[in-house]
Amino acid sequence: MLLNKLFQKASLTVCCTAILVVGSISSCSNDSSEDNDLTRPTISLDYNNGFPQSCAQLQRGETYTFKAMVSDNDELASYSLDIHNNFDHHTHDDQGVQCDLDAVKSAVNPFIYMENFTIESGLSSYEIEITLTIPEAIDTGDYHCAYSVTDITGWQSRTSVDIKIIE
Repeated sequence: MLLNKLFQKASLTVCCTAILVVGSISSCSNDSSEDNDLTRPTISLDYNNGFPQSCAQLQRGETYTFKAMVSDNDELASYSLDIHNNFDHHTHDDQGVQCDLDAVKSAVNPFIYMENFTIESGLSSYEIEITLTIPEAIDTGDYHCAYSVTDITGWQSRTSVDIKIIE
């Protein structure tokens, strides 16, 4: 009887191990015909119409067209624009140019803009164009303008620049 129970336990262990091994092997693919997208999309403000450039000064009450070029090796999916205050002098990981900053201050009525947009299917390059009026009744000072782009497989890239909103 004891021998029978040991045999049943051993058989169950071997069976479970076999199922795990077969499941692991079948879930892996070595099919070289599959294309795995391992490339992030790109985003650039470094062209003639790219806006804003680092350290740009934008006036309250004025209307601007924010522009950036985005591209991907396969297909683009979406993009976003985020404008937020930098009154505390925080940074983002991709900022290259250092601008002259005002003194650190607390926000009273900061400008905040965050919008997401979809890119039509099938495009691998696209020029972002967002027309935006800077409100009159907001705090002037240092801000960040951050663009992001996502491709069809979920890879994302971001870039941001320092801007200043003035009277």
